[in-house]
Amino acid sequence: MRRLAVHHPDTVIAGVLNRPGRKTARGEGFTASRVASLRNNWKIPCYQTPATPPKGELLTVDAAAQQLGVAPSTLLRWLNDGFIGGEQVTPGAPWRIRMTDELKKLIVPEVPPGYVTVFQAMRIVGVSRQTVMQRVKRGELSVVHVSRGKQNGLRVRVLDDQWQLFDEPSITRV
Repeated sequence: MRRLAVHHPDTVIAGVLNRPGRKTARGEGFTASRVASLRNNWKIPCYQTPATPPKGELLTVDAAAQQLGVAPSTLLRWLNDGFIGGEQVTPGAPWRIRMTDELKKLIVPEVPPGYVTVFQAMRIVGVSRQTVMQRVKRGELSVVHVSRGKQNGLRVRVLDDQWQLFDEPSITRV
């Protein structure tokens, strides 16, 4: 209900809940008024139409993969890793990806200077792949996908001096 209320008004939510045959606690089908009552009871805010529409076209995973020149399984893995964002109306529903210029810029033909493989980034930073991807997700590390040749795959920008655990202590003598 919380996820749906962010994207849809009560009438649409009722339709989404009724489609798979879900019922209320009393065994009844959902209506807009029942959805509104549940939202109010659980203090879930109602859908607000955004003042400015989001940028980019909303595409299926297959259509987005075709436009970006990658496999759909790659996009699903990127969604899971947090490399890209996506929308899913409800758990189990198909993913949709908003095709923006920023997303298109993440796909490059050649490795930019300063970018290394995920494995090399793990060794430089001294953490697991999962931690590297979490840092990418939080925006602490930049990442691109190289789309051609033997160097095809994700590349991470890691600066060696950025990851020193301790600064050299400065010794001042009096």
